[in-house]
Amino acid sequence: MSNLISDTEVNIDKIREQFPALDQDVNGYPLAYFDNAATTQKPSSVISSLTNYYQNDNANIHRGIHTLAERATADFESTRIAIQEFINAPEQEEIIFTKGTSEGINLVASSLGRSILSQGDDVIISGMEHHSNIVPWQLICDEKGANLKIIPVTDDGELDLDSFEQLLTRQTKIVSVVLASNALGTINPVETIIKLSHDAGAYVLLDGAQAMAHLVVDVRKLNCDFLAFSAHKMFGPTGVGVLFGKRKILEMMPPYQGGGEMIKEVSFSGTTYADLPYKFEAGTPNIADVIAFKKAIGFIQEIGRQNIYKYENELLKKATRSLKTISGIKIFADIGEKVPVISFTMEGMHPFDIGMLLDSKGIAVRTGHHCTQPLMARFGIEGTIRASFSIYNTQEEIERLIVALEVIQSRT
Repeated sequence: MSNLISDTEVNIDKIREQFPALDQDVNGYPLAYFDNAATTQKPSSVISSLTNYYQNDNANIHRGIHTLAERATADFESTRIAIQEFINAPEQEEIIFTKGTSEGINLVASSLGRSILSQGDDVIISGMEHHSNIVPWQLICDEKGANLKIIPVTDDGELDLDSFEQLLTRQTKIVSVVLASNALGTINPVETIIKLSHDAGAYVLLDGAQAMAHLVVDVRKLNCDFLAFSAHKMFGPTGVGVLFGKRKILEMMPPYQGGGEMIKEVSFSGTTYADLPYKFEAGTPNIADVIAFKKAIGFIQEIGRQNIYKYENELLKKATRSLKTISGIKIFADIGEKVPVISFTMEGMHPFDIGMLLDSKGIAVRTGHHCTQPLMARFGIEGTIRASFSIYNTQEEIERLIVALEVIQSRT
């Protein structure tokens, strides 16, 4: 049994020891980091992996026959295999490395969208999407004369599936929805969305950025056509993302970018493209960070995603119960099953001001529209205070947050 788990319970002290950034004071107080939905902190294993690559194995991959190049290539490709296993993808060639979730969505919108969309076709997204899952579809719909349709969000912060069914027609070519909302924490019924979409003949992309560190995501079970996510929201480095796509769809899609690595043969009369996944991986990739991402996956697997979800859910429930005792607090999407994100406002106070006051006590939260301006407009607000939890947060840190908010509320 891992030393991070004791008798099926999370060993929080051992886990926190893995994260050097947590061991610091901010403004004279121990750091309480509740901005995990924006990015998670990194364990020592990830940091050491980055250092090891640059100190010992720094070489370009796939092209060299010398020892350093072969070692770097083997480590890079082992991350691809680790991701394949992590999401239960059928083939490692279906795993494409990107800069992040945003690039993965842009790749699908630009390549698949440009290939299959025509005047009058429909793309459906939801009213709770991150800007990264809105703007790429706006761009390609404008270019192709297609219509962008929106699944409404209910007052409870959930998707209106009845309205979604009405939006679906034979003109619907692509449905792209978030698996779990970064702003609300809502876990969407993507199994139902995927089945309904496929029945209508549409492809489905899932934005998994906010889900992958918390939930078991099995692409075979879900039967999604694409899944995009980022390393930095699951204890890995920034600048690395993954796009899973079904082989048969990826093979029919044209390249997203041109350059080295994505070709078989180049001449001035024409070019033939490389096999999957390299057709979509032009140029020298982010080698060190891809290699380090494997360590982040290993960290998650060592604890176990079921254990992570259980522990984080306890933190979320405690925070929710405690916030409800404070006068003037309004919680958005106060629903049953969520990823560990809680968004709220306080009457008479701007979210930015609350964020600054909490920071003065060493408590890091995120304030603003969380790159979901249409969602904020849906609720008639400028933004929220968002506290998002991870496996290394503690009950005591949440108590600090509540006490600090009570003090702020008493001064309004």
